[in-house]
Amino acid sequence: MAGHFIASALVCVLPVLFFLAALQFLDSYKLVRIRDLLAVILAGVLTAVLGYALNAMVRRATSLDFDTFTRYVGPIIEELLKAAVVVALIRLRRIGFLVDAAIFGFATGAGFAVIENLFYLDLVPDAGFGTWVVRGFGTALMHGGATALFAVASLVLLEQRRSRWSALSLAPGFALAVVLHSAYNHLFLSPKAATLAVMIVLPVVFYLVFRRSECALGKWLGQGFDADAQMLELLDSGRFSDSPTGRYLRTMKDKFSGPAVADVLCYLRLHTELALRAKGILMMRESGFDVSVDEETRAKLEEMRFLERSIGKTGLRALRPVLHTTAKDEWQLGLLSE
Repeated sequence: MAGHFIASALVCVLPVLFFLAALQFLDSYKLVRIRDLLAVILAGVLTAVLGYALNAMVRRATSLDFDTFTRYVGPIIEELLKAAVVVALIRLRRIGFLVDAAIFGFATGAGFAVIENLFYLDLVPDAGFGTWVVRGFGTALMHGGATALFAVASLVLLEQRRSRWSALSLAPGFALAVVLHSAYNHLFLSPKAATLAVMIVLPVVFYLVFRRSECALGKWLGQGFDADAQMLELLDSGRFSDSPTGRYLRTMKDKFSGPAVADVLCYLRLHTELALRAKGILMMRESGFDVSVDEETRAKLEEMRFLERSIGKTGLRALRPVLHTTAKDEWQLGLLSE
């Protein structure tokens, strides 16, 4: 009996964790740090606990039967909770590319699935071993895959709109996650066939996501590195005031005091230097070197944050045409805060 329980627990938990470990290993740029990954798994665990309480409360309030609830209501509640973790990561500048969106999304779902499976194992420990194979290789991977697809779809749409907080950009990915979750719970196919479909389709989807992301990341690194280097060269050349950027900044003299304009120039230099440093770290990681952020870089980052407060929101908005403000460009500065 004890052996059956242990074997069932392992098959419930290990597949989704092994899949997550494989995703982390395949990330050649090492965009996701281990401590961040563990924190997100823990966040997924907490969403499972909260989801259990909310599901119980809503089911009592609606008096829906189990099948109807798990097919139409449960997926909405559970995907909403998992999506909240992903949105928080985007806001904290922890997600910038499709690869880390997929990994963090899957990690959230993995944490959720581990607790859910262990809960069901405790609830019905005498269920056949095949049940736990389906939950470990099917349901758990479905949870991770649905949240990963939400993260990837949302990031793509947010980048297209050049906005990080548009609800319209989040809605399609959320709807996709809910539909996939609900479809799995309907089990149009047999449980074993549904599990097999998840095991076949999910690796293909992640392969395509990783391939597209790494191509985009390599292109962004090359173009961004050249643009940042040119900006620094221009700032040091003595010809900055005659450049398009310099002419644009001169128009700000009528809106800001002399010291404020000086802060803007200092901020532009620091931002560019730190952007170059972040890209250099990524290039080193891709080559297999684990480079840490030095104290000088941390001091520059702190100085830049001070200048942001000094310039104010109005000044920073005025700088948007000059600085890169996409999710990727904001994410790279978050990389230096690790």
